Amino acid sequence: MTAPIEVSGPDVKAEPDAVLTGVERKAIQGRSLGQIAWLRLRRDKVALAGGAIVLLLIFITLPGVTETLVRWFGHPPNEYHQNLVDPTIGTPTGKFGGVSTDFLFGVEPINGRDLFSRVLHGARVSMLVGLLATLVSVVIGTVLGVIAGFFGGWVDTLIARTMDVFLAFPLLLFSIALVGVIPNEWGPLDGNNLRMAVLVFIIGFFNWPYIGRIIRGQTLSLREREFVDAARSLGARNSYIIFREILPNLVAPILVYATLLIPTNILFEAALSFLGVGINPPKPSWGGMLTSATSLYSVAPHFVIVPGLAIFVTVLAFNLFGDGLRDALDPRAR
Repeated sequence: MTAPIEVSGPDVKAEPDAVLTGVERKAIQGRSLGQIAWLRLRRDKVALAGGAIVLLLIFITLPGVTETLVRWFGHPPNEYHQNLVDPTIGTPTGKFGGVSTDFLFGVEPINGRDLFSRVLHGARVSMLVGLLATLVSVVIGTVLGVIAGFFGGWVDTLIARTMDVFLAFPLLLFSIALVGVIPNEWGPLDGNNLRMAVLVFIIGFFNWPYIGRIIRGQTLSLREREFVDAARSLGARNSYIIFREILPNLVAPILVYATLLIPTNILFEAALSFLGVGINPPKPSWGGMLTSATSLYSVAPHFVIVPGLAIFVTVLAFNLFGDGLRDALDPRAR
């Protein structure tokens, strides 16, 4: 037998607590997908700026907020101030289109209405139509996209061909024809309220294939994943798999493409109002304001710049926020 090896030297007692003296002990905590997405989105300052503008636009269009802002900083949108307009040429008498402490964005040519209050009320119309039309598109596109991708077969073929028909439909011409012939009153709706409801239906109903094709493709991929096979092997019904396994994994693409669809719908509503088949005057709308400004841009350029800049900032904010949200929710992005 070999003799044991003797080790000489000072006795050292292991004291792990002494090593951690002064260091705060914390349990290691995991992060949810939502927390990871928020940390990534928080680093994107451009997307946060776009999101802040989006939240501001939503806030100023809430019931009562627009009227309060107009009462504090402006004048009623259809109140004439012809004393601020040159009677000979119809342009504002003040500098920069009549900009002052009472009229923050100046006044309209010819009639002298407050541009600030009209832009705020126009924001309400654009945001309401854009958000509600997007909601209609998202609901229809998600339902039909999930059904087509999950069940496949003749159901998928039928829904896919329906999407192709809707994508080939001349939506702009149909909108002009339909909105132009609607009656002044139908049921509880009348006037511009009826026109807004028709715009929401047309834009939302005919734009659902765009998000429907995306959801269909995502569902086709998800139904082949291991967790879906595991749920099937345990005897889960199709309804359980769709609502508990498929839909939770579709939240991210639905949110991303909804934020990118809203500015498209806002532009479509502005285009219809610009062509004269959207919101009727005197109710303010950004597209209608641009229509009135087309004949006066050479003598009153501010009348074009103000509503045009409102549309530009709104669409840009939604696009920047949508791009940042897409990057934050994409697990493969760095």
